[in-house]
Amino acid sequence: MKKIVTTALLLTCFIGFSQQKTIDQKVDALLKQMTLEEKIGQLNQYTGDNAATGPITINPNKQSEIKAGLIGSMLNVLGTQHTRQYQELAMQSRLKIPLLFGQDVIHGYKTTFPIPLAEAASWDLDAMELSARIAATEAAASGIHWTFAPMVDIARDPRWGRVMEGAGEDTYLGSKIAYARVKGFQGKLGDVNSVMACVKHFAAYGAAIGGRDYNSVDMSERMLWETYLPPFKAALDAGAATFMNSFNDLNGIPATGNKYLQRDILKGKWNFQGFVVSDWGSIGEMINHGYVKDSKEAALAAITAGSDMDMESNAYRYNLAQLVKEKRVPIALIDDAVKRILRKKFELGLFEDPYKYSNPEREQKELNNPEHRKVAREITAKSIVLLKNEKNILPLSKQTKTIAFIGPLVKERKQNMGFWSVELPEVDYDKQVISQWEGLQNKVGNTAKLLYAKGCEIEGDNKDGFAEAIAVANQADVVILSIGERRDMSGEAKSRSNLRLPGVQEELIKAIQATGKPVVVLINAGRPLIFNWTADNVPAILYTWWLGSEAGNAIADVLFGDYNPSGKLPLSFPREEGQIPIYYNHFNTGRPAKNETESNYVSAYTDLKNSPKFPFGYGLSYTTFEYSNLKLSNNKIKSTETVAVSLNITNSGKVAGEEVVQLYLRDKVGSVVRPIIELKDFQKIKLNAGETKTVKFTIDKEKLSFYNAALQWIAEPGDFDLMIGSSSADIRLKDTFELVK
Repeated sequence: MKKIVTTALLLTCFIGFSQQKTIDQKVDALLKQMTLEEKIGQLNQYTGDNAATGPITINPNKQSEIKAGLIGSMLNVLGTQHTRQYQELAMQSRLKIPLLFGQDVIHGYKTTFPIPLAEAASWDLDAMELSARIAATEAAASGIHWTFAPMVDIARDPRWGRVMEGAGEDTYLGSKIAYARVKGFQGKLGDVNSVMACVKHFAAYGAAIGGRDYNSVDMSERMLWETYLPPFKAALDAGAATFMNSFNDLNGIPATGNKYLQRDILKGKWNFQGFVVSDWGSIGEMINHGYVKDSKEAALAAITAGSDMDMESNAYRYNLAQLVKEKRVPIALIDDAVKRILRKKFELGLFEDPYKYSNPEREQKELNNPEHRKVAREITAKSIVLLKNEKNILPLSKQTKTIAFIGPLVKERKQNMGFWSVELPEVDYDKQVISQWEGLQNKVGNTAKLLYAKGCEIEGDNKDGFAEAIAVANQADVVILSIGERRDMSGEAKSRSNLRLPGVQEELIKAIQATGKPVVVLINAGRPLIFNWTADNVPAILYTWWLGSEAGNAIADVLFGDYNPSGKLPLSFPREEGQIPIYYNHFNTGRPAKNETESNYVSAYTDLKNSPKFPFGYGLSYTTFEYSNLKLSNNKIKSTETVAVSLNITNSGKVAGEEVVQLYLRDKVGSVVRPIIELKDFQKIKLNAGETKTVKFTIDKEKLSFYNAALQWIAEPGDFDLMIGSSSADIRLKDTFELVK
């Protein structure tokens, strides 16, 4: 008995000592035991079988490499069954260093939320953090440690298909959303309901020339720092564990091999302590850029620049050891990269329990949690934007007797998932996704008669279905048309030069509008589309994006007024492709146009208005809001002081609603030219009919600062215009103040 007690006491002391070690001490101790090949293995990431259930056959070469400790991370391995199988191989390695499992969990795992651009339209930071939290909970329950999200690229060109994956055109809004999404995904690292965030794409990918994916980016350093870097810094401030570099070159240097981005800014000036992963194959792709001659030179450029993990190009796996032996890569660079990765594995708790995230019971529970669907329905409704509502056609009366639901997307299910949804093989999408038809059926029950006609396909010029659609429309009290893109028309590698409604869909709208029936159009898309005839002639339009699992129910909630739409556009909608890139916070010129019709020797088109069809921040409600009683605490401040701003918002309509109150500033004179208007704050508030609330903002030096020509972050003395309104083009209240020395 005495011997047992003594052994137990010694074990307790050992565990206590082990726990007292800091993570850095544990990392250093492990690093000393590792061979060069094992170190390089931690920098190597492979893809696996993305099936989530059923038998899996692991490539024999990968099996042997995992057992030898030559792979540090896997992606596209889904489900606790499969992640455990891979992890068991890693536990056969000499040092038993656990694998990291990453996955593109972009807008939900099993419960699919609206695409990120749609969620950004909610301007609801708490909702976006919550959707990321639920996505993390489900992904972590399926054995995932790490999501390749959020994408925080500022994008001003809707031709770029990846606009669907981000937060739009505005730096301030994008920074707030980046912070919220990182907080949502990560929670507290090491908690079994959290995953590591991966902030992408570092940097400036959203400015790809011509809106063409993977293309070059060329911009001034001041534009980089002022417009494109702040969302990355916000994500870092939120505690982002990892960054992903981008496919593009920036001013002639591929981002993957860009020391200025990765070592000077991210790991230097910003003191980032996490690790950087390449995008898929981007290390090897520097050969195609013409920046390096072969895979060995690519590995040298990437590790020197600060890329820690090689996703799928095998450049590190086959070249780094030789580069170290040739003394072209200092072992200190390898050690630094390995330590960054090991540190995260310790923080996740994988060394204490490699199978921590592989609990099948928890997986079943979280993937079938009804609360997740309930939250998804609420967030989905918040993401819908009411673009037009003449004669108050919406919301539809619940006494409506006959409704015609027409269009190629009415009964689609999987299309609602949008691009970059996680497709689990065992999921029955007929049960998982609520179609728009089913959502309307759920809403009206037996109280109204629903009529259906497809009308046409999404693409093609076949109009054979028009006659049936017109006949169905003529029988109805109101017609709802559901049109737009396919889910794979927006996303990575889905750049488009033509942003019009595909096929003959707008002709179908014209034919139905000609019946004289009240018409409501739902536009399903992953980006801003151009639909000028519809915008000018159809009385009611809802932009419904791609909304995910609860699309049908949420759309029905909005159509019938059970949710009053509150979405605001995070991206300007162009009138024509020739306006692109188009964004609200542009500079003035020496010859600005004074109005929309002036074009003679001013900065304007001779055949088109300068303004967008729908501006940034725009979105209607079923009620109306009045802005009044703007007050500033001071119209003259020093840089150490602040301006307290207050105003009243009144719901002057008959139903409760939410309004996004937007505060904009203009620095009237600067040492470098400043935008004509810049979003600097916003609040989303809910008001009952007839209710008035006082909204308060604070303006400080930070909100007045910008990067000058020397890239110094400063606030210059001078006059500022203060503008508050319902969108960037709907300013309700104005005032001025001065910053003095």
